[in-house]
Amino acid sequence: MDVSPRIAIDAMGGDIGPAVMIAGMARARRKDRALRFDVFGNEKLIKPELDKHRPLMEAVTLHHTTDSIEASEKPSQAIRRAKTTSMGMAINAVKEGTANAALSGGNTGALMAMAKLALRTMPGIDRPALAALLPTLGTTDCVMLDLGANTECDAQNLVQFAVMGAAYSRTVLGISKPRVKLLNIGTEELKGTGELKEAAALLREATYLPFKFDGFTEGDKLSRGDVDVVVTDGFSGNIALKTAEGTARFVTDLLRRAFTSSLRSKAGFALSKPALNLLKVHLDPNNHNGAVFLGLNGLVVKSHGGANYKGVANAIAVAASMVRNDITRKIGDDLDNFRAHAFSGEAAE
Repeated sequence: MDVSPRIAIDAMGGDIGPAVMIAGMARARRKDRALRFDVFGNEKLIKPELDKHRPLMEAVTLHHTTDSIEASEKPSQAIRRAKTTSMGMAINAVKEGTANAALSGGNTGALMAMAKLALRTMPGIDRPALAALLPTLGTTDCVMLDLGANTECDAQNLVQFAVMGAAYSRTVLGISKPRVKLLNIGTEELKGTGELKEAAALLREATYLPFKFDGFTEGDKLSRGDVDVVVTDGFSGNIALKTAEGTARFVTDLLRRAFTSSLRSKAGFALSKPALNLLKVHLDPNNHNGAVFLGLNGLVVKSHGGANYKGVANAIAVAASMVRNDITRKIGDDLDNFRAHAFSGEAAE
């Protein structure tokens, strides 16, 4: 695979825009000199930011457009302007093969709609899914999907998500045989919706695939480190993700308040600062930034709209890793394997 990934950047997406996107690119390239970028957006706003990072300029090709997608814009409206907006042009670069992956911090719904229209879903995939890494108490992060692309899913969708999530785990986390679980209201086999039970039955039979299905998990177990891939529908997944992010902020804010409540607390803070800094790094969403649309004929990465430059750099690193490890081919191979066994009677349809 290409050892010099070329990433198409929507410089106008995100809450801050070009400043944080360009700074993130500069940080990513300091760590990975092989990276190349196609940057799409308003040259008048982008060029001054590039001038602040002169070493980066040799790796950047700038594509000017004044048209961009607004955060509140409906996907149906965004699609009509796909050819002229910075987001649409970045996705089209992947479609045309001039870039290996696209990255945007903009409107998630618009990004999903334009990516699906331009790149189409892979053979054997009914719906693409949004996947991201969650911090855990284990030695590695946990992959979770779907995080909002599909509010309703049937059993086949969940099985496809499991295949894609496992391939993502093998690629980004380097886990040779990831442990996969379905998010449910209990771990007992009799609990859950019909779709969950059917998906579980299909996954239990798929022992020939390069992952281990471990049944169900509950929401309070997501961070324990005993699962590598958590599969759910986009409605439940998005709620779980936002709840986890809110809990992390609650913990850090509570600790900050506790350590400033008295002189004794402030002294305790000074002694505990190294441990608290470690906690802050572990819970910082910027260190886990970079959600991926899996199941498309091309790579598209969603950066959190409020990510700082470190978060953008992390999302770029995720994109580069997937390019180098050819995740699209791995997903295709696993799906072909699943369908071959299903059609031969070795797995239920």
